[in-house]
Amino acid sequence: MSTPRKSPKRPAVRTASAPAGRAVDRPADDEIWPRVTREVADDLAVDALARDRAGKAPFDEVARLQEAGLPALLTAPGPSRRGADWRAACAVVREISAADSSVGELLAHHYALSWSSRFFGPAHGAPATGSTDPSAETGGTDGTDGARRPGAAHRRPLALDVCTAEERWLLAGGVEPPRATTDPGLTLTPAEGSGGGWILDGRRAFASGVTVADRLVVGARPGGTGDLLVVLVDPAHPGVFTDAGTDRVGQRLAGAGTVTFDHVPVPPGHVLGVLPHDEHAVAPFTTLAPLALRLLLTQVGLGIAEGALAEARDISRADQAGPAPAGGAGGPATGDGTVPVGSGDDPYLLLAYGELATAAHAAAAVVERATDALARGLHAEWSLTPEERADLSVLVAAAETVTGRAAVHITTRILELVDGTAGADSRGGGPGFDRFWRNARALTAPARADHRLRDIGDHYLNGTHARLTLLA
Repeated sequence: MSTPRKSPKRPAVRTASAPAGRAVDRPADDEIWPRVTREVADDLAVDALARDRAGKAPFDEVARLQEAGLPALLTAPGPSRRGADWRAACAVVREISAADSSVGELLAHHYALSWSSRFFGPAHGAPATGSTDPSAETGGTDGTDGARRPGAAHRRPLALDVCTAEERWLLAGGVEPPRATTDPGLTLTPAEGSGGGWILDGRRAFASGVTVADRLVVGARPGGTGDLLVVLVDPAHPGVFTDAGTDRVGQRLAGAGTVTFDHVPVPPGHVLGVLPHDEHAVAPFTTLAPLALRLLLTQVGLGIAEGALAEARDISRADQAGPAPAGGAGGPATGDGTVPVGSGDDPYLLLAYGELATAAHAAAAVVERATDALARGLHAEWSLTPEERADLSVLVAAAETVTGRAAVHITTRILELVDGTAGADSRGGGPGFDRFWRNARALTAPARADHRLRDIGDHYLNGTHARLTLLA
């Protein structure tokens, strides 16, 4: 089976490729991003149900994101370039997910992977990993490498976040090693010839984006053992084969699938960094990579809950404003025969919405606290301490657990609240509330809530630090 052919992408509005040595054009004011995000979310919400039912590869959805410039939002600041920070990226993922959580998950994985060269590249004062890419020379393209990464006299890995913006790439893949000890994962063997590099082989399943990605970021071990190398791969190579995941219950448009790599060459310049096999040799900043992804996916879950709640509220309001019952029951009618909104409200319905709104507010408060803390940790970069990383992991785990439970509870309860309500049935043009429940279930199912809670309790009671692990 061959890799799916990509559909032509729409021209970018704010991320057109820049000439060599010139920064890509970016908005001078980050205040533009909330407006752009709202416009994209409104556009996605219009046909979200129809696209979910069709279950096609999300080429059109990616084109909409690229047209708005959202994949290039999380770019390193530098001369002539303003990059939005992680708080802005999280806000974008949350709002997009309220309209279409599959697209939100696509964007979440893309943002986390775009920082791979930062997370896994050499730390301050350490030698570089032998990149031979000309763009990785001293002085780099982002204007900040000399300050945040060491070895100014050495060649360095590709600045992936900058290349992603300039080349308008959508990234997919996964760096974490396989959970099963019997799964060898992806392997690298040294390439023959004077050019160096590696040959990538193996098969991996990925949760998002692989059917539409422009580049894949994956982790593989030389010879199947030892340190994990993080590499960049072009999915258009003849040795890359993608099988789309078509039997998903939820998140149907996230572009999940299984990728087979058959003797795929990896140039030295496409080795983004290294994850040491020895857990004690891993820098705390490097281990923020899985926390960043988990928090972004938590934003997706929060978006699902908020999107479902807002849709249900609109349906209930419309139902209250419907034609008055015969005989005027239910309160005084206006001249056009409708009952004013708010008259004759069902106290049990109000109680239910109060409960669900409170659950959403509580989840949002926990998520926002974790978002602020992670943003500070990412800003600290290589000066982050193990103690600070441990505190961050607890906040992210708490946000993940609270939001996961809230998303499932809210989407389940809403199915009961709107059952039989006029306009709620998807067959009659309604929003199809089952998709919110399916998406919440599919997103939260892989998370290990019991393990998260155990780690939180161990940290709270005993002051124990969670392991410095890359497993998300």
